[in-house]
This record gives sequence, C-alpha cells and structure tokens, in this order.
Amino acid sequence: MDFFNFLSRKPKRFLSDHRFSEIHTNQVRMAPLTVEQLRTHGVTPESQLKLEFFFYTNSQTKAESLQQALLKEGYEVETGLSASDTKMRLVTGWTTRMPMNDSAVSGWASRMCKLGYEHDCEFDGWGTNPSQAVP
Repeated sequence: MDFFNFLSRKPKRFLSDHRFSEIHTNQVRMAPLTVEQLRTHGVTPESQLKLEFFFYTNSQTKAESLQQALLKEGYEVETGLSASDTKMRLVTGWTTRMPMNDSAVSGWASRMCKLGYEHDCEFDGWGTNPSQAVP
C-alpha cells in the first residue's frame, strides 16, 4: 500500500453498516412487542409517554454531536462515560411525550437507529415508566 492510499482511507466507524442493519431490524421488530407488554400495565394506544433512550459510542465528539441533534428534537439529553466501560460514551435522556401505538413507537425506534448511525453512535434501546401515562 502506498502512502497516498493510507492517507485517503476513511477512519474506521464505531458502528459498521452490518451492525447498524442488525440493530435497526431488531429495534423495529421488538418495538411492538414492548408496546404489547405496556398494555398489561394499563397503557393504551392513546396514552402519551416519554421514552428513555440509550446510545453508545467511542468518542466524546460523536456523543456531543448526537446530543445536539437530540436536543433539536426537544429531548432531555445527557452524555457521560459508560458505567461498564470507561472507553465508551453514553448518550441518554427522555423524549417528549408520544402516543404508545405500534406505528408511532416503531417509527421512532427506526429514526433513532438512523440518527445514531448518522452520528456513529449505536442505539441501544429504550424504556419507559407506565405510571406517567396521560390518556
């Protein structure tokens, strides 16, 4: 390999195309199952809940870039070190309220996966507290 080919190589991504595809498929598949579980706690399709989200990446710059994009969505967002791996950065926070129907939650999960990918961050999932429900 010559010197110019070495210089023109793109830096290795934290989130590969293959891994993104796996995560996206899994998150969109799991969202309706999670919503179904919320039904057992009295959450209806009309209920409005905030969702807690989690992303991981390997750089503070990438974490801050994603944080800015999420803040533009009106979300509460924090960044910090991962508790389990100090080389990893965690981006977490809460969304604005959204309806708890399959379409809304699956669409949101898909968007979060894509937004994470755009900022080289892995969308690790979401959770919520059913007691915050507002019909």
